Amino acid sequence: MAEPVLDLIDLDQDLPGQREFISCWVSREEGWTFLVDPGPPASTDRLLARLQEMGLEQLDYILLTHIHLDHAGGTGLLLAAYPEAKVVCHERAIAHLVDPARLWQGSQAVLSSMATVYGEPQPVPPHALTGFEEIAARGIHTIVTPGHAPHHISFLHAGTLFCGEAAGTYKNMVNGSYYLRPATPPRFVLEPALMSLTRLQEIEPPPERIAFAHHGLARGDARELLQTAHRQLRHWVQVARQEGARSPATFQQLFDNIHERLLEEDPHYGWFRQLAPDIQEREYQFVGNTLEGILGYIDSNYI
Repeated sequence: MAEPVLDLIDLDQDLPGQREFISCWVSREEGWTFLVDPGPPASTDRLLARLQEMGLEQLDYILLTHIHLDHAGGTGLLLAAYPEAKVVCHERAIAHLVDPARLWQGSQAVLSSMATVYGEPQPVPPHALTGFEEIAARGIHTIVTPGHAPHHISFLHAGTLFCGEAAGTYKNMVNGSYYLRPATPPRFVLEPALMSLTRLQEIEPPPERIAFAHHGLARGDARELLQTAHRQLRHWVQVARQEGARSPATFQQLFDNIHERLLEEDPHYGWFRQLAPDIQEREYQFVGNTLEGILGYIDSNYI
């Protein structure tokens, strides 16, 4: 049997530095296709145009690693173009896909003006939803990976691990190096995030490649990369705890202290300095969200 054809579609947004950031993955093989994380509503037209360029007439499954707006917000619009597709998500996410009103309100509260740029999600018809068993029959293994979100899941198919944000945000750099940072939400709990990374490390045989939701494909030793993400997350929590104990006057001072230490002590995050200026601006903003989540986990008085 021929290997699946795997394509990355960049879903760039009209926001500073949000290029090469949101990934939509399309897997095609003889007789069937699936797509992982269709992205926000604002880029659905761009996604559909790219799918048409690829000649994709049939879409069997839309797999959602989680239903945050930038990953799953465009699902309803995509189904309008491919009504035969079935949607797979965690059972805790179903109600928010069918009636996205609360999801939209929460997105506006957390993302503010960024949510407006991403766009409001449309409802997903209940009949479009299916379970893990159906895709298991197609050779897609589902791994429950809470941490970034309680409803976060990862998918394994034909040697590719679609990890969503369970292992953070990734970017290939030069000479085989890579930029990596945790992607922890404002409401964060460390233990399930570490458990999720351990669960992914225990996959046998190890994946041949990891497809990140943010952003790109990592080839080579997947287990080593997942172990790195595990160590990195624990280190970021440790640094935040140590700097928080020093009691700086403001959150911004605390953030700056943590950020400077991480640039020096975390070799993968240290590649931040080599990113393009607009991507640095984007990452600086999202690192603020990450540290807010970590500090809230340590002590709610920090935020």
